[in-house]
Amino acid sequence: MASLKGKDILHGNQFSKRDIDGMIKIASDFEKELKKKDSLTLLKGKILATLFFEPSTRTRLSFETAMQRLGGGVISMASAEGSSAAKGETVGDTARTVSQYADVIVIRHPRIGSAKEAADAASIPVINAGDGAGQHPTQALLDIYTIHKELGSLKNLVVSMVGDLKNGRTVHALVELLSLYQARLHFVSPENLRMPEEITSNLKKKGIEIEETEDLEKAASGSLLIYMTRIQKERFTDLTEYERVKGSYVIDGEFLKKLKKKTTILHPLPRVDEIRPEVDVYPGAAYFRQVRNGVFVRMALLAMILGKR
Repeated sequence: MASLKGKDILHGNQFSKRDIDGMIKIASDFEKELKKKDSLTLLKGKILATLFFEPSTRTRLSFETAMQRLGGGVISMASAEGSSAAKGETVGDTARTVSQYADVIVIRHPRIGSAKEAADAASIPVINAGDGAGQHPTQALLDIYTIHKELGSLKNLVVSMVGDLKNGRTVHALVELLSLYQARLHFVSPENLRMPEEITSNLKKKGIEIEETEDLEKAASGSLLIYMTRIQKERFTDLTEYERVKGSYVIDGEFLKKLKKKTTILHPLPRVDEIRPEVDVYPGAAYFRQVRNGVFVRMALLAMILGKR
């Protein structure tokens, strides 16, 4: 596995299959260690800075939990309004400043390319926790880890990705990783929320089998895994268009009855109405297990970036 020591984590396409297999092993080791004790001392004395210009629950808290489980400390900026960004400071200058206080930065920002801007300016590693509708590489890593745990393998995957594929940074990053394992992909979305053509073209060049459809039931019937995403209201400039497409796809008890086999269901969360609460007891509903896995994967990533694995 190529060393990630000192590296920025900005895009799903920067990882090799060997990187991912190695990261799965390290994350699994940390998961086992945390069953024996509450925390480790591996990153004692190291500081993580979390800079969130957009709302977050799971990503910010799991990164902060990961750092603390490894014995490190955390400094946090939970909103743009509470920082010098409200005074007009650039992302680059914020990153330069925070580099003086911390050993690694995790940043979320509503603008595509903002994480790279921060990385170019910072003197410490930067991790992209979501740049608008761009990328969310660490979510993709925890998704892959979850798929591996739930299905037991990353071979012969058939995956349906459902919802807002146009703006979904989680799916944009995840397809990059799934392509390394030659997964077959069904893209299920309304016409105006299809996966960007640039992404589908690149996947086809890699020889990945893709089907684009608006029929969730048909796609799910042939899939081992359904990856649901919400229709993202905050990405719409025309709310009448949002109202037209919201609720396009819903997994509920009736939908589950139509599945002929156990199918794993993932969701990066938060959910709105696309997965009904009654689905939570379904054995294949893995989205809250997926949340927990984020801690182990982000522990692995932080340890690798800071040269401790």
